Amino acid sequence: MLYRTAGQFKTSYEADFALFPVRQDAILLGVILLFAWVILPWSANEFVFQTLLIPVLIYSLAALGLNLLTGYAGQLSLGTAAFMGVGAYACYKLTTIFPGMNLVVAIALSGFFAAAVGVVFGLPSLRIKGFYLAIATLAAQFFLVWLFEKWAWLYNYNSSGAIQVPNMKMFGVYVAGPQATSLTQYYFVLAVVSLITWFSINITRGRIGRMWKAVRDMDIAAELVGINLMRAKLSAFAISSYVAGVSGALFVFLWRGAAEPVLFDVQLSFRILFIAIIGGLGSIIGNYFGALLIVALPVILGIVPDALGVPIRAAVQEHLNTMIVGALIITFLIAEPLGMARLWGIIREKLIIWPFPH
Repeated sequence: MLYRTAGQFKTSYEADFALFPVRQDAILLGVILLFAWVILPWSANEFVFQTLLIPVLIYSLAALGLNLLTGYAGQLSLGTAAFMGVGAYACYKLTTIFPGMNLVVAIALSGFFAAAVGVVFGLPSLRIKGFYLAIATLAAQFFLVWLFEKWAWLYNYNSSGAIQVPNMKMFGVYVAGPQATSLTQYYFVLAVVSLITWFSINITRGRIGRMWKAVRDMDIAAELVGINLMRAKLSAFAISSYVAGVSGALFVFLWRGAAEPVLFDVQLSFRILFIAIIGGLGSIIGNYFGALLIVALPVILGIVPDALGVPIRAAVQEHLNTMIVGALIITFLIAEPLGMARLWGIIREKLIIWPFPH
């Protein structure tokens, strides 16, 4: 079968704990990267780029930031959209104060501003946890969106209260702004998402990741064995907010092109939370599964009924989308709390031991 492991021997602890203990996993990843970097970009049109490929990558990155905090460190958060907004506004101010700044540098620095804000609002996690911590992060959500509206300096005193992405070049090619092509923006987003995903995989498999998991499973026992809870929790908030801030900068500069404070309201936070839940908390690949489902569902509801000769109104499509997402969340919470990532894990296990029963 495709996942036959006969002949793949492990003779060291390093081989046993390798990133790809099964050779077929590395081959599958190579095929996925081939599709992402070569086949999909040159076969997709403008509609596919703007409605599927780019938003799936950006939402996956935002959900990854939340997953690092909630899925791996066990710290509940309902303010992911606000931290995305911090990254977006920080990137906007950096590019307007320093017009010649490289966009990669601006996006990377904007993540540090989001990380600093995340650490400030993560301080309550040292004293409270669970539902109360979720309410504290929800308060951060409302406060930051209010700040985006009232602090006119953030949007350069624009009468509309919105930020507009200027045309920005890298190596003579427009990568942001009205003149940038969707293909260029897709490759830019894909490169950033790939790099941060690689970083996240390594950090969750290393010492910091093990520290987060210990705090998530039982923080009192983790403290008893010598783990510094303050360092563990605040580092989770910092890294999670950094990833969210970078995704927010990509969200505005490489996809939307403009933004108002309402764009980062609590509905966006809940959408990212739904992606993490459906994809699977405590997993990296689950973020991509969840984002692909959540982003593709409205597109499918808009195309499939028309193709079948049963057109439905836009309002009905929106209601159907909400109902299906709600049903999926309830189903996964009851039937498979670990989400679509666990379903893939079960399929992989069955492929490895086929044709024997599990």
